[in-house]
Amino acid sequence: MVTANDEKVSAALLGGREVRALAESLGIRPTKRMGQNFVTDPNTVRRIAAAARLTDDDIVLEVGPGLGSLTLALLPYARTVVAVELDPVLAEQLPVTVRERLPEFAERLITVHEDAMRITELPVAPTALVANLPYNVAVPVVLNLLERFPSLESVLVMVQKEVADRLAAGPGSRTYGVPSVKARWYCSVEAAGNVGTSVFWPVPHVDSGLVRMTRHASPPSRAGREATFAVIDAAFAQRRKTLRSALASLAGSAPAAEAALRNAGVDPGLRGEQLGVGEFARIADALAEASGPSSQ
Repeated sequence: MVTANDEKVSAALLGGREVRALAESLGIRPTKRMGQNFVTDPNTVRRIAAAARLTDDDIVLEVGPGLGSLTLALLPYARTVVAVELDPVLAEQLPVTVRERLPEFAERLITVHEDAMRITELPVAPTALVANLPYNVAVPVVLNLLERFPSLESVLVMVQKEVADRLAAGPGSRTYGVPSVKARWYCSVEAAGNVGTSVFWPVPHVDSGLVRMTRHASPPSRAGREATFAVIDAAFAQRRKTLRSALASLAGSAPAAEAALRNAGVDPGLRGEQLGVGEFARIADALAEASGPSSQ
């Protein structure tokens, strides 16, 4: 297996000049609507590929490959890269770029022209998600893919720094919230480094961050994911409220919420940002038990 340190692979990566020339040849200008910020620094994509900790057998899912900057860096590390691209022009061009710049790895690429939020199946089961995600859809894309593809064992994504901080935050942190808890239903989560604005074209107004996730067993739950996520949403809808008040609507009343919380072993006077995902799962179970036999 060729590594990203191989001189030939390094020479094939896209720099700023190549990115702009390729975009111009395709008549493309990055759009805010599609969250397009193309990486122009080969060192950054090498860093992401290395941080993903891929093995020879990994089948990588890359969302939003764009012009192929990260794709070229990932191909030497993985058995297959499945690149999901919404833009039809970029989806058509990506295999061409790979054949031109890294022909020896072209057979490892599978390009799928699809919306990552709507995709339900892939030609092969992915084992790792590695991507530079559009800022505006990063969290829903990650959660959607983790739910739809249980074969995903690891995630390494570059997202807006604020989003990275939220995902990696733990209970009690100021940035801990809905994304933090829901991500932990599926994975352990950790920050994996910061990325400045200068490596992108166009240059964004905010820094980016890398987040690493590793799949683990979901917490024990009779009520299930959807019920637990409903509790999480309610608990954080008004952060300053205690759980007794925040869950009153979901439980039917504040006293019913308090009873369910006590049955779950959770202090009704706490707030959502003080709980871990396991506690939310217990609350969902207690609420389900209080409402009667489950229909699931």
